[in-house]
Amino acid sequence: MTTLAHQVQIDPAVIKEVLPRVHHIRDYQKALEAHFLGETTRLVDIILAGAILLRASDIHLEPQQEKSARLRIRIDGVLKTVSLLPIRVYELALSRIKLLSGLKLNITRRAQDGRFTIYYHQREIEVRTSVLPSEFGETIVMRILDPESLRDVAALGMRPGLLKLMNQELERPNGMILLTGPTGSGKTTTLYAFLKKIENPGIKIITIEDPIEYQLEGISQTQVDPQHGYDFASGLSAIVRQDPDVILVGEIRDGDTARIAIQAAMTGHLVFSTLHTNDAAGTISRLEALGVSSTDIAPALNVAIAQRLVRRVCPHCSHLSSPTPEEREEIKKAYAQMPALVSLPPFKEKIKILQANPAGCSTCNFTGYQNRIGIFEAFRVDDEMENLILRSPSIPKLRNKATEKGMLSLYLDGILKVLNHQTTLEEVHRMT
Repeated sequence: MTTLAHQVQIDPAVIKEVLPRVHHIRDYQKALEAHFLGETTRLVDIILAGAILLRASDIHLEPQQEKSARLRIRIDGVLKTVSLLPIRVYELALSRIKLLSGLKLNITRRAQDGRFTIYYHQREIEVRTSVLPSEFGETIVMRILDPESLRDVAALGMRPGLLKLMNQELERPNGMILLTGPTGSGKTTTLYAFLKKIENPGIKIITIEDPIEYQLEGISQTQVDPQHGYDFASGLSAIVRQDPDVILVGEIRDGDTARIAIQAAMTGHLVFSTLHTNDAAGTISRLEALGVSSTDIAPALNVAIAQRLVRRVCPHCSHLSSPTPEEREEIKKAYAQMPALVSLPPFKEKIKILQANPAGCSTCNFTGYQNRIGIFEAFRVDDEMENLILRSPSIPKLRNKATEKGMLSLYLDGILKVLNHQTTLEEVHRMT
């Protein structure tokens, strides 16, 4: 268990009296503004519990000027403004949040990071706090790590062919599976789903993370501590000596970590990690840029996956409609680009796609969308791909070969989800 500054119990009166009336952001705003002049502890409890209730991933408190601070929450990847707090209320809330997070109250000109745990409805929710000096005061961002946001592999959004491939790959005893994508694209959620899938008493799983985001039962989790010489590279070297079967490296950031992870994958360990590239095909060149030779990458890498998150259309206020001529032509062209190995029904000119309601409803916080789903592109390194990687191919050449072997691009996987009435063309355009 990670050492935390504080463990917080939400006031039972807040849960009983205030939260039952919070169903969407407008209710959240009213509940907060009704307590601006009340006790600071109670107000912070409402800020935290209301955000959790609305499935927010982050809480932002940002002083705007000398008289107010803006409160925003991120829901399904999009920031929504909740309220403007009077500056005195913000200052009191800042002190309370710093205290909970184990931060120094008298430091205002330096960034600080902390964390605490909330006990809420019989579950532990960890909160990571970042405080940053700005022009009008300190901005606060609290990342909410709710265990209920974790998913099983089958619920990530992988199409049937890719899901079957990944289930097969997760049964392999060694090699490397790499996930790529920007911050906030769901990589950690996918990796944790893989660990949950394979965890059993017969294997030892060790992770090294920065920081540990969720506590996983049956898995040994460690957190980097660069100030004491425990970074990804040194931690990974120590982990290999702990006789693990499976290793998760939170992120490959440098050449040393990349080389040790690759060696572990070639010496009998199944290794999961993440890498910052734009697409799956860029994985090889990124590893080479970190100093790993293609002769090591080719035999070690099992699968490279890129992913993004798109918002699901709200099931309560969306509607089916015929696409515009431009949309129909776009979908028709995407159909023609689908790899031959992807089986699809014949294209229908009279197709229907879901449209989000711009006004939304109270269920989706008046956005037209509710929850998110992954879109993926992935290639498996078989003998043919391994021989290609050994020749250090360009990214376009590797992408073309992976497409020949059935890889769907992120965009095309998004189009499939549009056709399956899971998201909209606007969302696919926004993320790809």
